[in-house]
Amino acid sequence: MTRKLYYIDPYQMEFESKVIKRDQDEHGFFLVLEETAFYPSGGGQPHDKGMLNGVKVIDVEEADGEVRHYIEESLPAETEIVRGIVDQKRRFDHMQQHNGQHIISAVFHDQFGIPTTSFHLGKETSTIDLDTEQLSADVMKAAEERVNEIILGNSPVETKWMSVEEAEKYPLRKSLAVDGKVRLVIIPHIDYNGCGGTHPRTTGEVRAVKFLGWTRSKKQVRLEFICGTRVLQKLEEKHEILTNMKKIIPRPEPQLVQEVEELVQAGKAKDKQIAELEEQLIHYEAQEIISASQGDKVIHRVFKDRSMQSLQTLGKSMVTEIEDSYIILISEQDEQLQFVLAHGEEIERNMNEVAKQVLPLIEGKGGGRPHFVQGGGRKVIDGEAFAEQVKSLL
Repeated sequence: MTRKLYYIDPYQMEFESKVIKRDQDEHGFFLVLEETAFYPSGGGQPHDKGMLNGVKVIDVEEADGEVRHYIEESLPAETEIVRGIVDQKRRFDHMQQHNGQHIISAVFHDQFGIPTTSFHLGKETSTIDLDTEQLSADVMKAAEERVNEIILGNSPVETKWMSVEEAEKYPLRKSLAVDGKVRLVIIPHIDYNGCGGTHPRTTGEVRAVKFLGWTRSKKQVRLEFICGTRVLQKLEEKHEILTNMKKIIPRPEPQLVQEVEELVQAGKAKDKQIAELEEQLIHYEAQEIISASQGDKVIHRVFKDRSMQSLQTLGKSMVTEIEDSYIILISEQDEQLQFVLAHGEEIERNMNEVAKQVLPLIEGKGGGRPHFVQGGGRKVIDGEAFAEQVKSLL
């Protein structure tokens, strides 16, 4: 078995090792080494990345008792010794997030009686699933404050290999589901948990934890959080957003929410007013088109770049003004042709049947109610030619 240096010293980021196997599977080419500092995916923690002899390590997985290093391209066949360099920034970030999760889970379990059921360490944020249906704002605040107190206390983080029987003498948060040797991660008087992940030497290296909110997931709560450097990154992102907002809305930060809310409400009121005016304009346009048709039983118009919604509104307005006429409205766009076909209430013809006969002309789709259908397709023919084809059927 490969000697796992990340368990001996999680801060060791460089090493040399002998290649003991090279192979390929559905994931790509991989190497198995005599010893490695690369952590494989497991326990909710993603794998390390880095380099082997200058070639990128894109994945690390443990399978069939092997730690497999999947690399971007194969190394020369004569390669016997490799030099590995682990991405230090990624590794330490994972150490911060994982240890932060241990502290968060311990606080929710011990202080609020809420156990953790799963953990996922994501690229930008991490989550834990908590066995409860909701979290109040007070519980969230109290838990976050206690977690950060523990971090500030700078307690040591210890790891020990022992038998399951020995481990069960500790106040574990959950029973162990393994046989033989187990690796216990211990934060004295705070957390005792079987875990195969990488952790810092002290809780102080986690630096800080910030809860970002929670959602319901399968009758449980999924809590989203960030730790360590990610807290500073998130603060920087939010600071940049606020700075840019203040350039647009020159108000003190505490007043920004109220100012934005007022702007949004004013915008909605204007949008409503514009929609009402547009509807009036379309109604006048409908009357004008009908008047200009001078009693034609088939009224058609071809527009340029008119939206389907506008075509439908115009068609509906026209239908209310006529009783025994057909309406053909067409919008020509760069590569598309859209249409509305309708008729007044005195006509009993099903316009779906008409649409089915002309849709193949534009390789299109459409449908609707018997008196009012809409559709569209490719602009294989122009609008006037399409209108003439519909007229021939009417």
